[in-house]
Amino acid sequence: MPTYIVRCTLSDLNPTTKQRIAQAITTAHADITGANTYFAQVVFDHAPGEDWFIGGVPLQGDTLFVHGHVRSGRTDDQKRTLVERLVRDVAAASGRPTQSIWVYLSEIRPSLMAEFGHVLPEPGEEAAWFDALPEDDRRMLAAIAERARS
Repeated sequence: MPTYIVRCTLSDLNPTTKQRIAQAITTAHADITGANTYFAQVVFDHAPGEDWFIGGVPLQGDTLFVHGHVRSGRTDDQKRTLVERLVRDVAAASGRPTQSIWVYLSEIRPSLMAEFGHVLPEPGEEAAWFDALPEDDRRMLAAIAERARS
């Protein structure tokens, strides 16, 4: 359901650090929204510093920009709490100061999203959505959730 794009100027993000960042984002999203972890996906993208401008001039220093595309239907308080937690947890997972972490959330109506081949449910209707999936799809999602726990 949520897709988080992590764009960064850092060329030294190793697989272990990426996994820590992805886990931090996934856990924060699940804790605050109540959505199962198998819904969260995190995609990394590198943008060299010379391709990143602020105020019309090249960026100085390292930046991790987290753009979350999330289902609409959350309260303003939930969204603000999520943004604040993502800043804190991504900074901790990456070893970078919070000043270098940018987070934007964009909301999309669930009826305009499909994942795993199925249009997504409204917030709070995830269990019914999961129960209505074909058995093979439920097994696949359960396996993803199990892998995330281990």
